[in-house]
Amino acid sequence: MFITQTVPRQREIIEVLLRNGWDYMRRLLTGGKADRPQLPTPAVLKNILVDLGPVYIKLGQLLSTRPDLLSGAYIDELSTLQDEVPPVPWSEVEIIIRKQLNKPLSEIFTTINPVAVAAGSIAQTHRATLANGREVALKVQRPGIDVTVSRDIALIEGIADLVSRTDFGQIYEIKAIADEFCKALEDELDFTREAGFTEQLRRNLSQSKWFDPQKLVVAEINWELTTPKLLVMEWLDGEPILSASLENHKNGKDPSAERKEITSLLFRAFSQQLYVDGFFHADPHPGNIFYLKDGRVALLDCGMVGRLDPRTQQILIEMLLAIVDLDAQRCAQLTLQLSDVSQKVNLSRLESDYDRLLRKYFNLSLSQLNFSEVVYEIFQVARNNRIRLPSNMGLYAKTIANLEGLARSFNPELNFLDEIKPLITDLFRQQLFGDAPVRSLLRTALDLKSLSLQSPRQLELVLERITSETLQWNFSLKGLDSLRRTADDAANRLSFSILVGSLIMGAAIVSSNAKTNQLSIISDVLFATASLLGIWLIISILRSGRLR
Repeated sequence: MFITQTVPRQREIIEVLLRNGWDYMRRLLTGGKADRPQLPTPAVLKNILVDLGPVYIKLGQLLSTRPDLLSGAYIDELSTLQDEVPPVPWSEVEIIIRKQLNKPLSEIFTTINPVAVAAGSIAQTHRATLANGREVALKVQRPGIDVTVSRDIALIEGIADLVSRTDFGQIYEIKAIADEFCKALEDELDFTREAGFTEQLRRNLSQSKWFDPQKLVVAEINWELTTPKLLVMEWLDGEPILSASLENHKNGKDPSAERKEITSLLFRAFSQQLYVDGFFHADPHPGNIFYLKDGRVALLDCGMVGRLDPRTQQILIEMLLAIVDLDAQRCAQLTLQLSDVSQKVNLSRLESDYDRLLRKYFNLSLSQLNFSEVVYEIFQVARNNRIRLPSNMGLYAKTIANLEGLARSFNPELNFLDEIKPLITDLFRQQLFGDAPVRSLLRTALDLKSLSLQSPRQLELVLERITSETLQWNFSLKGLDSLRRTADDAANRLSFSILVGSLIMGAAIVSSNAKTNQLSIISDVLFATASLLGIWLIISILRSGRLR
């Protein structure tokens, strides 16, 4: 039954592909190789995804976070995908709200604006006022979107199964990417998850030593009214930051100084998210950052977030410094630390590629350095060397790119290095000592003690493996046997020489202290033995013909 329902959708997909990229499809059908698929041009791919609808727009947005899979041209084109669609009529939206709340709307709200203030492929947003007078935003899931998503997910998984059988699919793990996308899309249909992300981000940014938390706001969630298909949160009155008119603001500040202050605020807030908290808003495009009427800056739409573990944070901080220093060798080493260590990588080639990449930035001043562009290019070099990076690296790169692009548009006088310089020292101190230096030093001391206790046992295990069959070293070097015999002979003779010397010294000591006949006999025996061994050693050296 389900297959029958997807047949019209399959036909529609084929029609869209042929309409938008006939030349590409004809080449693929007539001369393309199954194991070496070629993508259509970035513009054609974007048009295909837009025509296919909301699920495929989301797929394009996900692919725009994967510079390890696609080149810069595709990343740039897909990053412009916006899922703005005409809003659903209020009569249909009202039914969804009533079903989610199970109460008459008049008991909860005094007013609801039936005109949507924003509409996307998954949901649309309305402004409302609660019975207690608080203004809220209602994010309502579009009717029937769950059925559409389930149908398209089944098709995507089927295509991924087919592609995963090719060399291309296995190299780039197409099946894993499809599974990741499908799970992310299913999660996006549960608004309680987005509410949880919003609340966590709100808590994290409520404290900071780098910026004033009073200047930055994340909407407060109304948990009593929030459901999987309805998200109710604090209404934040403002406008997108790039269209905000700072000149007309009544706070009395100079617009140029205000822009610089807001730029620093955003860089510091996102640096804390990325390098300290390890939980970050992964979609800071201009539509998700608002300038409020009271002069604060708001972060909206926490549906897409990323996570970084402490080890990855440390590597990325070092990568930040390596890029500023244009250190190709260090970039290569850090890239390998981020990747799957089981992969075989030609390190010299990777370093050479990075060196060639960074050379074009040698003559630029640091103020001219586009950091996000360098990050994308570094990940593309990794992709060209078939180094598989974690998927959260794509979200990290996209977040940096969106943030830097927004900051440069908002404040053309932006100097990236000036913004991050004050943070670098704190970041490294944070990685070295954390917030409790004494506790970190004690932990380091315990680690050193543990290492000193474990080292003898580990050395013993290594020696056991060397002398057993569990660890075998096979060398085939010409002349090694004769060298080994010569070394053995030299070692034996040295041992005999030491022994003879020891016997002579022992005999001399005994003789000097001899007061009885027994000690004199022992002294004579030692001298005799030493003499015999010395004579034998001289004869063996003369026979070997290696006196010199």
